[in-house]
Amino acid sequence: MIEIAILVVVLLVIIGIKCIKILRPYEKGVIERLGKYQRTASSGIVVLIPFIESLQKVDLREQVVDVPPQEVITKDNTVVVVDCVIFYEVVDAFNATYHVVNFYQAITKLAQTNLRNIIGDLELDQTLTSREMINTELREVLDEATDKWGSRVVRVEIQKIEPPQDIVDAMSKQMKAERMKRASILEAEGYKQSEIKKSEGDKQAAILEAEGNAESIKKMAEADKQAAILRAEGEAVAIEKVYNAIHEGNPDDGLIAVKYLESLEKIADGKASKVFLPLESSGVLGSVAGISELFNQDKK
Repeated sequence: MIEIAILVVVLLVIIGIKCIKILRPYEKGVIERLGKYQRTASSGIVVLIPFIESLQKVDLREQVVDVPPQEVITKDNTVVVVDCVIFYEVVDAFNATYHVVNFYQAITKLAQTNLRNIIGDLELDQTLTSREMINTELREVLDEATDKWGSRVVRVEIQKIEPPQDIVDAMSKQMKAERMKRASILEAEGYKQSEIKKSEGDKQAAILEAEGNAESIKKMAEADKQAAILRAEGEAVAIEKVYNAIHEGNPDDGLIAVKYLESLEKIADGKASKVFLPLESSGVLGSVAGISELFNQDKK
């Protein structure tokens, strides 16, 4: 009896395992009855008819497919190595179960084929600078193709695009030459701007100097003018004083003759070999004779 009871318990456990299934929140179950699709179960506890119904779980979470690197020829006949990753999620458990045998292999081959088609229409420079465009176009193609497989391609990312080493070296030299060219242009522009600023500074300095010189000359002219006026006024006062002194002293002909002789001495003082006397020389000589007579009388 004990053995029969144990056998019944084991049988019930097996039947329970076969009858009761638990689906996680991110899972759905495709149920078949005697090999024919019966229904699609959602998350929770699912009760099956033992040995008649079977359950196949389908994961609805986003998954990643790493597409292996492959060589692709661009439009300008350059071989590049390209690989990418694909993010997808199952949206229809029925189609994902019955419309594709190996989804991973199918989407990998589909991605490689379409990568060759897309990059084959681009030149190398476009390939290296158009990753976003390649990602978008490849995602659209794969999403359309996988729609009947019950899956949706969320996004596609190109991991790397590697040209041959000689192309990389040539691009490096070209980039270096471009940078040197830009540096030379910037240096020339800087020198040009410096010279322009320097010329403008020299011009402004010359203008300021000229204005300063003009102002200085103007001030010097004003000073010379004032000095000449003062000098003229002084000479006028001196002449007036001399004139008044002469008239107040009532000079005679002898004094005038002496002053005249002193003037002749100053005229004759020089390197000239000839001295021209004024027309009144006869009168002056008479005055000199009178002076001599005066000196003789004094001696007597």
